[in-house]
Amino acid sequence: MAELKLLGVSLSPFSRRVEWALKIKGVEYEFVEEELQNKSPLLLESNPIHKKIPVLIHNGKPICESMIIVEYIDETFEGPFILPKDPYDRAIARFWAKFFDEKCMPVMGKALFGSGEESDKAKEELGELIKILENELKDKKFFVGDKFGFADMAGNLMAYWMAIVEEASGNVFVTSEKFPIFCAWRDEYANCSPIKEHFPPREAILAHFKARFQAAAAASASK
Repeated sequence: MAELKLLGVSLSPFSRRVEWALKIKGVEYEFVEEELQNKSPLLLESNPIHKKIPVLIHNGKPICESMIIVEYIDETFEGPFILPKDPYDRAIARFWAKFFDEKCMPVMGKALFGSGEESDKAKEELGELIKILENELKDKKFFVGDKFGFADMAGNLMAYWMAIVEEASGNVFVTSEKFPIFCAWRDEYANCSPIKEHFPPREAILAHFKARFQAAAAASASK
């Protein structure tokens, strides 16, 4: 049997992308919880360039970057396809995965964790990005038809973590009134059978981010 070890953080959306891919494929693996403030020698050795999680170690060989790992899992192990078999659909799935990581994620970070004018501007920009996503999702459950797949996996931060962070901050930006199609996609996501049993505990994420926002508020008040 192949030796598989995943270096990650249990509450991380990036680690969960890889875990979901492994679960979908039905592959057994060992999960190694990392402390990001005290990274293990194995992590630093396995990902010397970025020094980040997740890292999948397959028979002693490390693979880095979450969506690259997902593609590797899809190509290496038998089981349901994560990327579509059709070349055009596969290209579309990769496009939207890149859109999430390169366009949405940086803006979302500023919108949720920024302050003042920077946050307000980012929220406007994020709203425009969500409208683009809504246009693509129109008349579809997921990004490539009616099946959860690669692009949706890349969007997990917006599908699951984002609403929890909004609740923790007390500043809810995305509502079904403003973005009905996007919120319908999030609802489909929450009930998607391949992954719904493997979401990280909502309360744990909420507590983590509440503590983070409280610490930031205390630091700002003490200045």
